[in-house]
Amino acid sequence: MADKYDVIIIGAGPGGMTAGLYAARANLKILVLDRGPYGGQMNNTDAIDNYPGFSEIKGPELSQKMYDTMMKFEPDYKYGNVQSVELDGEDKLVKTDDGDEYRAPIVIIATGSDHKHLNVPGEEEYSGKGVSYCAVCDAAFFKDEDVAVIGGGDSAIEEGIYLSQLAKSVTVIHRRDQLRAQPTLQKRAFANKKMHFIWNAQTEEILGDDMKVTGVKYRDKETGAEKEIPVAGVFIYVGVLPQTEPFKDLGILDDHGWIVTDDHMETKVPGIFALGDVRQKDLRQIANAVGEGSVAGQAAYNYYQDLQDKKN
Repeated sequence: MADKYDVIIIGAGPGGMTAGLYAARANLKILVLDRGPYGGQMNNTDAIDNYPGFSEIKGPELSQKMYDTMMKFEPDYKYGNVQSVELDGEDKLVKTDDGDEYRAPIVIIATGSDHKHLNVPGEEEYSGKGVSYCAVCDAAFFKDEDVAVIGGGDSAIEEGIYLSQLAKSVTVIHRRDQLRAQPTLQKRAFANKKMHFIWNAQTEEILGDDMKVTGVKYRDKETGAEKEIPVAGVFIYVGVLPQTEPFKDLGILDDHGWIVTDDHMETKVPGIFALGDVRQKDLRQIANAVGEGSVAGQAAYNYYQDLQDKKN
């Protein structure tokens, strides 16, 4: 028999924990499931300086504060790697890879997205110590420094332009001989005197001094020569993957795997909501994940009340 809840929240990042807080405060029976530590990608962020209320706070510290606030209202919290969500009448059946099953009329998906990695030496070692996947999050730490952006698509060029407002210089390292970004972005980038470009370059290694990033080693694909450039920061934009594999059979994904919702965070399947970085949207930040979490939590409560009204 599957354990029964009013709401099951899959994912305990900032958005998922906020949804849990709002739904639990409404006196619903809540289960929050996550395959890893609560906080999600915040745990990999050394310092956060763009979340309201804190001039700067460590990512793990903010994660703990959000978790403690949510747990005051006593939702169930369990570790579980969700494999599928199945529809069963008005209920949704959530199954994990451990064979556990949970049932609820409402599911909130907050599984986030993962940045594609280069998988080169130094990338993991210097993550949060000069290696970043978010210019909006970390640009302020590299004021008047030389930085590199790896990639050539829209995100890489948009973030490179953003970085140029603070950095001394921005060098775009791209494996092809031309950018893939839309023409208007390319025009802005090429006109930006702070931005420079290295073409046909395969990134080989992120260099550092055991404490922080000091440079990038790359191979010239035309000559085969290995070269290095000194930089204090490396921003990697080679793609983002939504974590939506367990939900592919629900018919709620777009062609690229993102979940589509309305303004109330509800998908086209009644009772299934989604929020945060797993949604089809442009800006992926802690602040808007929290906002979407509050919307989803309240919407879940309203949906639950409608179900009760129908039964009565």
